[in-house]
Amino acid sequence: MGSGIHEWPLMFFTVIGQSVAGAFVMMAAVLLSGKLSADLNRRVHYSMFGLWLLMGIGFLLSTIHMGSPLRAFNAFNRLGASSLSNEIASGALFFALGGLYWLLAVLKKMPAALGKLWLIVVMVLAAVFIVAIPRVYQIETVPTWNNSYTIINFVLTAFLGGPILAALLLRIARFDLQCIRRVPALSIVALLVSVAVAISQGFDLASIETPVQRAVDLVPDYGILMDIKIVAIAMGLGCWIMPLVARRNPSVLNMIIGFLFVFAGEIVGRGVFYGLHMTVGMAVN
Repeated sequence: MGSGIHEWPLMFFTVIGQSVAGAFVMMAAVLLSGKLSADLNRRVHYSMFGLWLLMGIGFLLSTIHMGSPLRAFNAFNRLGASSLSNEIASGALFFALGGLYWLLAVLKKMPAALGKLWLIVVMVLAAVFIVAIPRVYQIETVPTWNNSYTIINFVLTAFLGGPILAALLLRIARFDLQCIRRVPALSIVALLVSVAVAISQGFDLASIETPVQRAVDLVPDYGILMDIKIVAIAMGLGCWIMPLVARRNPSVLNMIIGFLFVFAGEIVGRGVFYGLHMTVGMAVN
């Protein structure tokens, strides 16, 4: 009880979506730096395919939650008025424009000036998508979701899963990660914030209850699961950071293991989130 495993398609979609969006921002920043050789620039663009592959998998999983892929189109019916419609629209736009940029870039059909502008636009769309996802869960009748913890935890995924995913893809492109050795500090700060949020939320859950249900009973192993999440993420970041501390370039294998640890930790945390679902009354339209 409380694992949220029944919502596994959404668990994977939200973690994948925000990790990909965060990774794109970092990779785009590297491309915009203008410090890459022509050959390295080409390899980085090729490795960016990993983002769109993962994003495609994420959207496929989201349609499983809807029961039928065709129902996804119904989500656009209330664009602007519905948080769900805004989430799917922003994600689809990010995916479409980002994927089109990648295709034109690898085919060498993208003019340099337009490419820079295009990257900036997609970076903005990535940020919008990151924020749009937690907005879906700001539901008045679900007190365990309708709070700042939801927004903070979801956005933190982009700062935890995003940078290490980008670093993995950059390493596959044979990019020297020593050149961005300060970037892991961003994820370390995000992890510390995540620890603080987990502790604070744990205390606040005790104050949420209805005549038939208490929030603390929804996830009785909350503390243990949060510990697993934090340890997994810390181990994953360690696979990236420790070689840098030793003045070595992390191997691709190191980065794969690191990303899988971070991803697993975020999945555990997201499972706890869905396990905390409870309602108090009925929503009024």
